[in-house]
Amino acid sequence: MSFLASALRVWLAFRHKYRILYPMTAHAPPLRYGWTTGSCATAAAKAAWTALKTGQFPDPVIITLPGGKSVSFALTSHGFNENGAWAAVVKDAGDDPDVTHGALIHAAVRERPEGSGITFVAGAGVGTVTRPGLPLPPGEPAINPVPRQMITRALEDVSGPDVSAEVTVSVENGVALAQKTLNSRLGILGGLSILGTTGIVVPFSCSAWIDSIHRGMDVARALNLPHLAATTGNVSERAVQALYGLPETALIEMGDFAGGVLKYIRRHPVPRLTIGGGIAKMTKLAQGRMDLHSKRGSADMPALAALATAAGAGADLAEAIAVAPTVAEAFLLAFRAEIPLGDHIAQAARQFSLSVLEGSDVVLDVLVFDRQGQCVGRSHPMGNPPLKRL
Repeated sequence: MSFLASALRVWLAFRHKYRILYPMTAHAPPLRYGWTTGSCATAAAKAAWTALKTGQFPDPVIITLPGGKSVSFALTSHGFNENGAWAAVVKDAGDDPDVTHGALIHAAVRERPEGSGITFVAGAGVGTVTRPGLPLPPGEPAINPVPRQMITRALEDVSGPDVSAEVTVSVENGVALAQKTLNSRLGILGGLSILGTTGIVVPFSCSAWIDSIHRGMDVARALNLPHLAATTGNVSERAVQALYGLPETALIEMGDFAGGVLKYIRRHPVPRLTIGGGIAKMTKLAQGRMDLHSKRGSADMPALAALATAAGAGADLAEAIAVAPTVAEAFLLAFRAEIPLGDHIAQAARQFSLSVLEGSDVVLDVLVFDRQGQCVGRSHPMGNPPLKRL
């Protein structure tokens, strides 16, 4: 790796650390947007193709994003080899906590026979699609359609239409980075995906996670799986999988994005869906929240107390639940009083989820788990699948 690449990575890491040490305040600078892996790969490919055609590497190299905006990228390294030319760019994700922030994106290009078009190859650290349901068929390198379009346009900007070239995209340490993503569950093996629909990373938009949720459901539907489970975390995921004996491809790690699951299922139904999560997050879902993150607001404790009353709690217990500092403590009070609050939370969460699904034929059940993975609430009796909506 060049000194420039190392220095840039140190600087980018410092910028991220700065955001951690000095969170956003009224006097803090606005969060910086960043660039997708697709934009970085496009810049590297255009620089390499330009050098192959002119003998000179443009630095910085200017590319056009899908929305029409032109942006420039500095090259961290470049060169020629016996087959063609190559260039590399360090990805700057701005102030978004992106797993690929600081990654070295490398593109190598070589000419192909006239009329053969552009082909894409997965280099080291870039995965290969192995399952149906994704935007690319099995066997293709995981370079998504929009990045492919961006690279094609960039090469055409250099040498005109009807470009015939082979483009190999690589990501340094991409195999290790991919282990921090959902790629293996989606059937993308051997590394990362080259992503991006706008070319821009919006800080904390969480669009990549939601996109992964959607792609996971696409894969499951393509495999004709009859039962999917969307869960908020590892504990609930393992518990649901053990309870129903589901394959890994049926598991959707939705995190806080219940809305991302329900709205997509409404448009792309599946036969059966189980939603599972911790007590606090399922309480928020029961109260009509579709973003379950703590920063989006806390649970409504008086509403939880009313739910406890419906479950059989007396006035004193309901009052104690209404002023409890956390949902976990409120739930413990109900548990000690042998009030089935968990079942009522699950049932209310299911009713709200069905309202989002807008009368689709998806068979739905909701499970609530404690931190040890014990099921403490069900929308339906144990062992009885929800054959009908309540």
